[in-house]
Amino acid sequence: MTQTFLPVMREEMLERGWEQPDFVYVSGDAYVDHPSFGAAIITRVLEAKGYKVVVLSQPRWDSTRDFMRFGKPRLGFFVSSGNIDSMVAHYTVAKKRRGTDAYSPGGKTGLRPDRAVIVYCKKIREAYGDVPIIIGGLEASLRRFAHYDYWDDRIRPSILFDSGADLISYGMGEKQTIEIAERLNAGEDISQMHDILGTCYAVPVSETPYCTECPSYENVLKSKREYAISCRIEQDEQDHIRGKMLRQRHGEKMLVQNPPMPPLNTDELDWVYSLPYCRNYHPSYEKDGGVPGIEEVRFSITHNRGCFGACNFCSLAFHQGHYITSRSKESVIAEAKRITQMPDFKGYIHDIGGPTANFRFPACQKQESAGLCKGKKCLAPAPCPALKADHTEYLDILRSVRALPGVKKVFIRSGIRYDYMLKDKDDAFFRELVKYHVSGQLKVAPEHCSAAVLDKMGKPHIEAYLTFAKKYFSYTKSIGKEQYLVPYLMSSHPGATLKDAVELALFIKKEHLHPEQVQDFYPTPGTISTAMFYTELDPYTLKPVYVAKSPHDKALQRALMQYFIPKNRALVEEALKKAGHADLIGSGQNCLIKPLHPQTPVNNKYNQKPLHRKNGGQNHGKPKKRK
Repeated sequence: MTQTFLPVMREEMLERGWEQPDFVYVSGDAYVDHPSFGAAIITRVLEAKGYKVVVLSQPRWDSTRDFMRFGKPRLGFFVSSGNIDSMVAHYTVAKKRRGTDAYSPGGKTGLRPDRAVIVYCKKIREAYGDVPIIIGGLEASLRRFAHYDYWDDRIRPSILFDSGADLISYGMGEKQTIEIAERLNAGEDISQMHDILGTCYAVPVSETPYCTECPSYENVLKSKREYAISCRIEQDEQDHIRGKMLRQRHGEKMLVQNPPMPPLNTDELDWVYSLPYCRNYHPSYEKDGGVPGIEEVRFSITHNRGCFGACNFCSLAFHQGHYITSRSKESVIAEAKRITQMPDFKGYIHDIGGPTANFRFPACQKQESAGLCKGKKCLAPAPCPALKADHTEYLDILRSVRALPGVKKVFIRSGIRYDYMLKDKDDAFFRELVKYHVSGQLKVAPEHCSAAVLDKMGKPHIEAYLTFAKKYFSYTKSIGKEQYLVPYLMSSHPGATLKDAVELALFIKKEHLHPEQVQDFYPTPGTISTAMFYTELDPYTLKPVYVAKSPHDKALQRALMQYFIPKNRALVEEALKKAGHADLIGSGQNCLIKPLHPQTPVNNKYNQKPLHRKNGGQNHGKPKKRK
């Protein structure tokens, strides 16, 4: 198949001999035809099924002109905000406007609106009335129920009602997209499509099907407890094997979520990744310097989908699901060979990964038939005894790609679950990871050291990280390399008190870490941690959870993680005193800051007891900015 971009202008559509498109795909991102971008996958899938698809990227929203560029599509509009939620794309955790947008030409900001899905849908309705509109992608998928919105600091209704769309396609979307397209093409009215898995629709309350009910929009507005319960139900039913149909009342309308669509199997994934992607941004962006977001993925390969790690602060499980599906070795090798033929390829495959790089199979045999255990995690607080940890197939793929002509190095830059690695009795992958696949430093995510906080995060306890670090440095030393370990750490996650932050600061000092940048917890839609942030309750126990919400309380925790920076000294001193740890102000090895007046004697145990290193004095290195 010829690798050409889909039409982005009416003239390009006419050049193909099309008078009218079947579908217009509207995206808040610049048009990048690479399989790391959801828009590229959905449009190529539709094209492969014989539909005439055009791409409307970053349309102006001050009028309907851009939305009418191609004329009224024969079958409908697919609408997405882009690769990430438009509010996350625009604002930092401090709610300050970002200076760049990685998914826009030249990194320029302001080329998409806030709440892009809602804005685009309203303009389409203004232009064409009752044309079918299907919304999908991360923004629509994670906002499909009534949800807490951090930027408004309130509960918003399902995005289906705010946008006025006909259907939400939640999750990865290929199968439901094909089914929707086929049924529209057969003449079926979209208002009658109530049985497609992986979709949400709305009906009058009187027409509601019998199914599991979440607390209504009105109830979650009134009660944080009801909101926590609703979030727990939504998360628990996000399983394609045992997940139930759900409903949530919004006034006189009922939102209905069909059970999740089964994920693509290996043959289906192989087909999706074999489509003729150009693997680049559209040439029209060349004058702007291209699209920055492609640089990390241009020479990368996705080999799996899903994540049974299911950290509470991560939206992956709610969007992609817990169940792991993988491409075949042959498919991955074929893509690697295509990459080696690219004119600007320098011999380096940047990643062979996915949501979690070292997952190739479902967590256990039971999960393949019964689904994920409700309310439980496969890896936290400790790995389940039924967990099946095996890197043999992944390692075979890495070895084969390394051996391809023209390939100098294969890196792994996706997240790695080190606790899963430790469960594998064969350390061959661990050793080869260290020897061949680390570009000077390996980034991992312990996130915190306090067991209480890690339990709220759904992460393993810190002992797993310490065991991993010891082995990592041992293997690094054995091959005579100087490589570093960069642990990501998070401040102000729900459950993290000031005393927990002090514990983390002491851990940072003890492990000789020196984080240049730190990450505050960011309450994004569709996560358990965000529900905890808003309600100050644990959705699974309904017990109270401490949450640092004010900017000052967050600043105290963040400063402790960088206690060594002089400008943070006043905040660190305040935090230590508030936490009852004024004894950590002194000149001893374990103290975090020195007294303002060194001549004043400070009597505390930390001035006398030396540190004991557990990892043989290895330097963990300095972390880069978190993506």
